[in-house]
Amino acid sequence: MLEPSNNQELPPIPGKRYFTIGEVSDLCGVKSHVLRYWEQEFPNLKPMKRRGNRRYYQRQDVLLIRQIRSLLYEHGYTISGARQKLNGEEAEDDTNQSKQLIRQCITELEGILKLLKQ
Repeated sequence: MLEPSNNQELPPIPGKRYFTIGEVSDLCGVKSHVLRYWEQEFPNLKPMKRRGNRRYYQRQDVLLIRQIRSLLYEHGYTISGARQKLNGEEAEDDTNQSKQLIRQCITELEGILKLLKQ
């Protein structure tokens, strides 16, 4: 399974459509220059670029970055090994992203329920 236990410690992903590189850096626990490097190394990671070449990441990009982070930092993969793992398991990748989204929704709903009970 690609999801690490450490991803549980990362902050929840807000329900926004687009995220800046600074926001993604905070959400994924990696620095901005690392994200820019990973864009060159992982063809699946393609944030939108708008005015002034500013990057805008979507939710699936944030989930992919968390997977890359997990493979590199927690599972000890090299860049090329992580790239091969991600390319070879696109169907499993979709399943893992769906599971992570479901967990995120459950966490948010539990927070809302807690607020409503107060």
